[in-house]
Amino acid sequence: MAAITADRIAVSTWSLHRLLGSTYPHDLTRFEVGPEHQTYGEGEESLLGLPSVLANHGYHRLEIVSFHLRSLDPVYLGELRDQLKVANVRLQTLLIDAGDLTHPEHGARDERWIARWIEIANELGAEHARVVAGMQAPSPEALDRSAAALRRLADGNAGSPVRLVTENWHSLLSGPEQVHALLDRLEGRVGLLADFGNWKGPDKYQELASIFARAELCHAKANFIDGDLDEADYGACVTAAEGAGYRGPYTLIFDSEVPAEWAGLRTEREFLLRDRADS
Repeated sequence: MAAITADRIAVSTWSLHRLLGSTYPHDLTRFEVGPEHQTYGEGEESLLGLPSVLANHGYHRLEIVSFHLRSLDPVYLGELRDQLKVANVRLQTLLIDAGDLTHPEHGARDERWIARWIEIANELGAEHARVVAGMQAPSPEALDRSAAALRRLADGNAGSPVRLVTENWHSLLSGPEQVHALLDRLEGRVGLLADFGNWKGPDKYQELASIFARAELCHAKANFIDGDLDEADYGACVTAAEGAGYRGPYTLIFDSEVPAEWAGLRTEREFLLRDRADS
């Protein structure tokens, strides 16, 4: 298999919760940033300062979770876009982290809300915008509702450089059959971000291999046990992805109390680079 190179490695702000400290939870009834929550304490760095810090750690791809944006003011968004440019950091994806397109009562409301966030992705100069496909049980009707809503979102974003993707996440896309069924309905108009950490069970690696043949992005989440990387699981996930022909970026997802965030990310990155080079 081809070696994973450093230019394929990205970082999500999800992995730097403690560094950033604050989140701005979403309220789907209105389109504005919520009040600041010091979810992880005061934090040590702002989102505006993150691109240069990220570059200093050797990363040049970033994914931003929507609840980390403290303002939607065009001036603030312009400042963030400028900081990314100065630091030579690509905004790979804006992760739109809420909304249920398949909700029988609120689906239309959530679709409008998500459409506004896709506009923010365009203002930021993101390459992708990740949208949740749905949170309802994967019935044929729910898959149809999701496909119809995603097609409308793609229509509304037509002509934009921002590529819409969805993820194997939540109840609707709880298995490879559902992922394939939805993507088949979308006929290439929305891509796939495949996440290592969203599926469990004895068939996890075979199921990941099935969808990675269609993936454009990857959330490479690792498990840590008492601060040590679960190399067997991480290696099996990477082998499943690469074996299926995946050649896109790997976004490091770290969510553990130990080790510290930068150390955990470094461990994941070094494993990815070493693992492929040695195989």
